[in-house]
Amino acid sequence: MNGYPVTFDVAYPESPNRFLFLIRWLLAVPHVIVLNVLGALVGLATLVGFFAILITKNYPDALWRFSVGVLRWEQNVNAYVLFHDRYPPFGMGEGGYEPVTFTVEKPEFNRWLPLIKWLLLLPHIVILIALSVIALPATLALFLAVLFTGRYPRGLFDFLVGVGRWNARVTAYGTLLVDSYPPFSLR
Repeated sequence: MNGYPVTFDVAYPESPNRFLFLIRWLLAVPHVIVLNVLGALVGLATLVGFFAILITKNYPDALWRFSVGVLRWEQNVNAYVLFHDRYPPFGMGEGGYEPVTFTVEKPEFNRWLPLIKWLLLLPHIVILIALSVIALPATLALFLAVLFTGRYPRGLFDFLVGVGRWNARVTAYGTLLVDSYPPFSLR
């Protein structure tokens, strides 16, 4: 959505390897292990950011960049598992994985908003749970389509990227990286 401080997009894969799709999830295990550890650190960074915003109206730059980097890395790995044959780098840098665009603009923070963000997230969480339930059979259909046709059905691709985009925005909002309320949109 134009104007929102979180941008996420995945390039459409033209000719995926039909059989690599079968094992990409397994090849991603080292990333998942590292990302689980880093996710716990993002939780700590969010806690520090919470108090820093309340006291100073600012999220410490190093912690903010770290959290954005972990979220970017996570999006790169998700795009690899679902869509792209090229193995993602072990890193948080912007532009390190060409098929994925992920940016977050650092805002001027509202001192008191972190106190109620959890409440404002509830409608998004309910919808994302429903979308995740729909995404499971959509992922299976995507898998079968790639296996038998060697192509990604554009509608399924767009839907799954849209769910990822929505989730990325909500995660950035929930981890206090942005103050703008996320749109209710797959675009």
